[in-house]
Amino acid sequence: SLAVYCTSWTFFGSVGLSATAGLDFLPVYLGPIIMIGLGWPLLRRIVRLSKTQNITSIADFIAARYGKSPALAALVTVIAVAGTLPYIALQLKAVSQSVTTVIGPVEAGSLFANSPLGDVAFITAVTMAIFAILFGTRHTDATEHQEGLMLAIATESVVKIIAFLAVGAFVTFHMLGGLGPLMEKASQNQEIMALFSRGFHGGTWLTVTFLSMVCIILLPRQFHVSVVENNSEREIKRAAWLFPLYLVAINLFVVPIAIAGLLTFPKGSVPGDMFVLALPLSSGSQFMTLVAFIGGLSAATAMVIVATVALSIMVSNDLVVPLLLRRGHLMMSDREDMGKLLL
Repeated sequence: SLAVYCTSWTFFGSVGLSATAGLDFLPVYLGPIIMIGLGWPLLRRIVRLSKTQNITSIADFIAARYGKSPALAALVTVIAVAGTLPYIALQLKAVSQSVTTVIGPVEAGSLFANSPLGDVAFITAVTMAIFAILFGTRHTDATEHQEGLMLAIATESVVKIIAFLAVGAFVTFHMLGGLGPLMEKASQNQEIMALFSRGFHGGTWLTVTFLSMVCIILLPRQFHVSVVENNSEREIKRAAWLFPLYLVAINLFVVPIAIAGLLTFPKGSVPGDMFVLALPLSSGSQFMTLVAFIGGLSAATAMVIVATVALSIMVSNDLVVPLLLRRGHLMMSDREDMGKLLL
């Protein structure tokens, strides 16, 4: 479930960034590999502290380090909501763009052209919200494990890596004849060679690597799956080698797909973020296009659902409940049934 770190940006955006910035996408994954692969004792320490103090969110954890300050927990929650909502919107946009790429935009004269039913992002948001409510609010105790939700997220993690590897293999070996012919064609293109042979920006790489090291633990959704939903320390030790391997595998074909897209769609005729979908579509393979779409959908939905559940816990525990209690809107008899009110 740690692979919820790999969102639609990983599935679509890594290729897009590689198509414009060469290898500059790598630090986004170097940080988590270092943190989980080498820094797993720190994660184990965080899990132990959280279980001892019944921590249910990153806001609770940070506040607990400073005397369980309600004001600090509320501040962390507000910052988390402000930072996560735009990224959730990005996932919805990715799904909407992928649908538009596959089936085309809604025609102006169609029945749903001017209604919410014609908005792919709206339909996706409603569907994800229903899924999150069904799987994420089955227990009123936030410390209880959401086994069904974690199973669904783990399944989506498997789906997206299989889909990306399948599309990468299809593009590299079926469309372009293998790595050898691909590199030979790339070597004949001066722009592509200049893109992938330029020097590294040390400051940028170090900054992004450090930020991604922090994000793999402190992002609300990552803290939720790695700490709150943790069942045993054995899971941490297993993640120490399995998660880095997962990140390496899901990035194996990023550069080949980016090069193939630049060769197939010159002069920016197709956005780099859509190469994963556009390449199978241009080859006429409906099956691989469907595989790419399902993989991107899995990557987006996993992030949105877990982030929504994590944020809802933070908002209810650190903003709504303290506000209601402080203003005296709840009588003692009502507080016994606060779960229904919050839901």
